[in-house]
Amino acid sequence: MDLSPLLPPILFLSFLSLYLLHRMNKSHIGSATKISFSEMVRNGHRFLEWTAELVLASPTNTIILPSGIITGNPKNIEHVLKTKFDNYPKGDAVTVLEDFLGRGIFNTDGDHWKLQRKIASLQFNTKTIRNFVLDNVHREAVDRLLPLLSEAAAAGETLDLQDLLDRLAFDNVCKVASDVDPARLKGETEDTGRFAHAFEVAMDISAKRFRQPGLLWKLRRALNIGDERRLGEELATVNEFAMGVVKERKQRKTEEMESSSDLLSRFISEGAFSDEFLRDVIISFVLAGRDTTSSAMAWFLWLVSTRPGVEQKILDEISWVRSRHHNPPGGTLTLDELREMNYLHAVVSEGLRLYPPVPLQPRQCAADDVLPDGTAVKKGMSVTYNTYAMGRMEGIWGEDCKEFKPERWLDGDGLFQPKRPFLFPVFHAGPRTCLGKEMAYTQMKAVVASVIERFEIEVVGEKEREIEFTTILRMKGGLPVKVKEREGGNAGTARAFDH
Repeated sequence: MDLSPLLPPILFLSFLSLYLLHRMNKSHIGSATKISFSEMVRNGHRFLEWTAELVLASPTNTIILPSGIITGNPKNIEHVLKTKFDNYPKGDAVTVLEDFLGRGIFNTDGDHWKLQRKIASLQFNTKTIRNFVLDNVHREAVDRLLPLLSEAAAAGETLDLQDLLDRLAFDNVCKVASDVDPARLKGETEDTGRFAHAFEVAMDISAKRFRQPGLLWKLRRALNIGDERRLGEELATVNEFAMGVVKERKQRKTEEMESSSDLLSRFISEGAFSDEFLRDVIISFVLAGRDTTSSAMAWFLWLVSTRPGVEQKILDEISWVRSRHHNPPGGTLTLDELREMNYLHAVVSEGLRLYPPVPLQPRQCAADDVLPDGTAVKKGMSVTYNTYAMGRMEGIWGEDCKEFKPERWLDGDGLFQPKRPFLFPVFHAGPRTCLGKEMAYTQMKAVVASVIERFEIEVVGEKEREIEFTTILRMKGGLPVKVKEREGGNAGTARAFDH
């Protein structure tokens, strides 16, 4: 799921740069709404919601901050991500994340990116990788997650479902990326536990770099003090583990390598890449799928558990699909069966519309440009699209845009109808469209279908959940729930979806 979860989460990082502020004040802005430096500082604690409100209120759906441009205008987004793709690389973010991601696919541009993209795209488009992903998901859900939920149901315990889904997603993406199972849901080994912990700390510290002047973190790195010293220590653990996986995999026989479905094995089979290059491949793909899908599933399960009518329709559809394929309740769902679940696909998409895992996606302008709405962009400026705001635009979704309404994704026959990617860029758009989009949908649908089919979920405490945005859009305080086994398994009816 190429949602770049370590891209700048709070884009007022450069408000201390007087040079940039001076240049912005002198430049021609066009018709976009300009926001002052002081306003940005005052609203830094709620940056995502604040910028979304401003984008929605702007006549062009574009605003200008001292730190750059933020837009929700689909024409601007198509311009940046497709029409003028080469003029909007990742820019300074590459330097900020280089210690962590190296030159992995999500932290590079140009020929190096094209090579990795080509190899990865060949693998993501095969049925082999899809079945590999689904097998891993079923192992995680059926053999690990559901037993944990069953034990909690019997004991009447409260669980943080968001945390459990984080662990599941980490296990799954590590398996897909490198055929290594951290077993965080089952009880991790010492080595995989150290790797998982180090990975999480390294990600958090790397993200903090975006919220401080570059000179400050670079000085700390040079002096090896504070967070930068800790980052170096944690990265040593991450890199040691990933490098060990690479070296072990390279020692395997050719035929064994060619029969493996994980991404690392496929990259090794495609060319004579350095160990460092392959290490970056592992770390990059683990990062891409680590929190994005778990965040989406957590929001999904909260939305559904607080809307009984939607939940019942999902149960009805699962029952209908099982009946068509003579697959009894609790049986493993196949790719074909998951594809036939149009309503479930619509509910997942509706959740992503309102709560996109990575709601801000920045790019950096390489040469002076003008966006389609007339906004001038100077070389070096960032242009960020706000998918959180876009999911709430009447111009795209209609007057009921703030309502949770899965039916907006279905045609008259109940079949799923996708939106143009520049109207719904949750999976990015243009040449860098997320390669793992279908994999993400498969994982999410398989997991949530397994959970909903077997358990009733009751949110503990306040039913409404506040957003918390650092690197990923998450629920503040997690998702505390109590679960209850459904009587007789699935309470749905096959007739409800018999078109």
